[in-house]
Amino acid sequence: MSAPATFPIPTGTRIGHVHLKVADLERALGFYCDVLGFQLMQRMGDQAAFISAGGYHHHIGLNTWESKGGSPPPPGTTGLFHTAILYPTRAALADALHRVLTAGITLDGASDHGVSEALYLRDPDQNGVELYRDRPEAEWPRTAEGKLAMFTRRLDLEDLLRSREA
Repeated sequence: MSAPATFPIPTGTRIGHVHLKVADLERALGFYCDVLGFQLMQRMGDQAAFISAGGYHHHIGLNTWESKGGSPPPPGTTGLFHTAILYPTRAALADALHRVLTAGITLDGASDHGVSEALYLRDPDQNGVELYRDRPEAEWPRTAEGKLAMFTRRLDLEDLLRSREA
């Protein structure tokens, strides 16, 4: 392993997209497009698809190149813990919760982290998915010394659902 970088990564750096191996492309598209509302941007037959929020070339790539008909990795193995999808507002997160519940998808959890509100679930291939919204930075919990003080508390789902836009 090499020595740590002497300069931090630039502030504007971000994760551009995630690419997931799936067993069944149609099933994955049903979840990500039909339930969560992503837009199909491009498809490569029954092997791959690229989906987006708002017309970007792709936020999520889905492929069956090494995984068609496969099963999820067993517990106790390394790999992706979850993909986190950031919603711009509390109302948008509430709408996502409504979509998930309407589709009969069970949540693994729902947490208030002080800095964010998060919903945890699994896609059809058992990949972890976090749906969340950030609170404004001015509202983030801090210690007396000004350090970040995130926490995990139960998220009130009924209160969140009341935030849906009509």
